[in-house]
Amino acid sequence: MLGFITRPPHRFLSLLCPGLRIPRLSVPCAQPRPRAMAISSSSCKLPLVAVCQVTSTPDKQQNFKTCAELVREAARLGACLAFLPEAFDFIARDPAETLRLSEPLGGRLLEEYTRLARECGLWLSLGGFHERGQDWEQTQKIYNCHVLLNSKGAVVATYRKTHLCDVEIPGQGPMCESNSTMPGPSLESPVSTPAGKVGLAVCYDMRFPELSLALAQAGAEILTYPSAFGSVTGPAHWEPVFS
Repeated sequence: MLGFITRPPHRFLSLLCPGLRIPRLSVPCAQPRPRAMAISSSSCKLPLVAVCQVTSTPDKQQNFKTCAELVREAARLGACLAFLPEAFDFIARDPAETLRLSEPLGGRLLEEYTRLARECGLWLSLGGFHERGQDWEQTQKIYNCHVLLNSKGAVVATYRKTHLCDVEIPGQGPMCESNSTMPGPSLESPVSTPAGKVGLAVCYDMRFPELSLALAQAGAEILTYPSAFGSVTGPAHWEPVFS
């Protein structure tokens, strides 16, 4: 069961009950249905989760404000877990700005999200945090880190993206995530949440079925691929893989 709530500009919240079959949607044509806003956890008898979509900018505080509004609305509607996309924290104008804006997991921005999780009493999947790891001083590179917070605001799992997106985009030139990002060293075991056992991945990882197979064999019931694909790379990945 899937419901849509839209909030201008460029914000989108969908609600779904894991375990139910969802009719296939044609992404370019899918339109919100007003009646779907009535969905609640009691109506579908299954845990309700929220999938939040935002258009990030280099302004981290404005991005947080936008995400917090969606998370609070998800909590008000009864969701037990809210998913935020890759680069929910920011999308910079260039690699140098990306490195400058990045923070460690113990930084101010993640602390704001831990307080938000406690305030709302729900779990948060932070789909791709620009993390300055412990090796920042040596490498001057960051990690693309999927962070999972519980309803008390504690970090219960972190997965650092292992497959970096280095591709040639027709008409746009090369896209080399590895220029500023280090690949993660390992997978994270699936995590038990109120919605089921969640397997953590990020974006381009979807191209590598061995990862999803390993997570499924480890007991994952929900596979997550929070993404910040562009107008060219998005259709090139989502449509062939999931059609």
